[in-house]
Amino acid sequence: MNLTKRLWALLLALTLMLGLGACGQKAQDTATTDEPATTPETTADDAAATGEPEATEDQDPAELTEITFVLDWTPNTNHTGVYVAQKLGYFEEAGLTVNVVQPPDGGAEMLVGSGGAQFGVSFQDYIAPALIGDAQLPITAVAAIIQHNTSGIISRKGEGMDTPKGLEGHKYATWDLPVEKATIQQVMEADGGDFSKVELIPSMVTDEVTALETKSVDAIWVYEGWAGVACDVAGLETDYFAFADIDPVFDFYTPVIIANNDYLTEHPEESKAFLEAVTRGYEYCMENPKEAADILMEAVPELADSADLIYASQEFLAGEYQADAARWGEFDAARWSGFFQWLNDNQLLDGEVTVDAGFTNDYLPEA
Repeated sequence: MNLTKRLWALLLALTLMLGLGACGQKAQDTATTDEPATTPETTADDAAATGEPEATEDQDPAELTEITFVLDWTPNTNHTGVYVAQKLGYFEEAGLTVNVVQPPDGGAEMLVGSGGAQFGVSFQDYIAPALIGDAQLPITAVAAIIQHNTSGIISRKGEGMDTPKGLEGHKYATWDLPVEKATIQQVMEADGGDFSKVELIPSMVTDEVTALETKSVDAIWVYEGWAGVACDVAGLETDYFAFADIDPVFDFYTPVIIANNDYLTEHPEESKAFLEAVTRGYEYCMENPKEAADILMEAVPELADSADLIYASQEFLAGEYQADAARWGEFDAARWSGFFQWLNDNQLLDGEVTVDAGFTNDYLPEA
C-alpha cells in the first residue's frame, strides 16, 4: 500500500490544474461520516463501530466541542491511536467529540486547509508544495504519527535487490514522480549504482504480494509496517532496504497530523486537548498492540478480514510510533528542515519552500 506516492500524484495533479487556488473554498458534502452519530442509547460496541465516542452520564454530548478529523486513505494501523482515543473515551474526557471521515478527491490537505476539517493525516512531502507561493494552504503539521520514515524498496528474496545498486537491470513499479525518482537515483548512486539501468514499469500496485509473486514487477516502494508485514504474513520471502538507513535526509516525517492554522490560532486549548487525547491513544497502542488492533477492527469491521495483517502491523508499529523520541508526536527541526532543503536543492518543487515552515511542537503535551 504505497499511500504516499498515490496521494503525491493526486496533490501534484491538483496543483497543476488549480494552482492551489481552491485552498480558500469551503469543502461541501464530500467529508461525511460513513455512519450516523451515536445517541445516548447507543451501546459501546455500536459506538466503536460508528467511530463516535460513547456517551456517558458524566458528559452531556451537547456540551462537547465537535472536531472533524480526515484520514489520508481508508482506515489502517497508522490511524489506530485515534480510534483508541474514541473507544476509550479520551476525546470525551477532553470535552471533544471527534468525527473521523475519509478524504474527498482533493485530499486531506485541501479539506483541512479549507476549514472543512480541523485536523487530518498528511505527509511531510505532501505539505511542501502546499507551502509555496501566494496560494499556500493554511495547514501546519502538529504531530508525527510515526517517528521515522519506514518506507523503502521491497523485492523477492535472493535476487540481488537487497541494496540499491541491485536494482540495476530489474523492473521497478514507478509512479513516475520527480521526488520518487530523485530519491531512488540518489540512494543508488550512493551505492555505486546507475539509475538509468533500472527498468521503470508504470504501475499503481495495490497488492504487493501478488505483484511480486507473479513477477509483474521486481521491486516496489512500500511502507514496511504495512506491505512489508503483508508479505511476511503471506509467507513470501523478501529483501528490503530502507531509504532512511542509506541517507538520513530521507528520514522525513510520514505520516503526520496536520491542522488548520486558523483553528489553531482561534482554539488553542481545544487543539491541545485534542492532541493530548490522541497522544494517550497512541501511547495505549504502544503498550497494548493486540488490544489496540482489536479496537481498530471493532471500529472498522471490514479490516477483520485481514486480522493477521492488522495484528502483525500493529505489533510492528508499536515500536515505531515514538521510537527514540522524548515523546510521541515530536518533530526534530533539523530532520524536517533537512528534507525541505533537499527538495529545494534538487529543484523538485514549483518554487522553493521555506525549510523551517509547516510544523510545530507547541500543541503537544509535555513529555
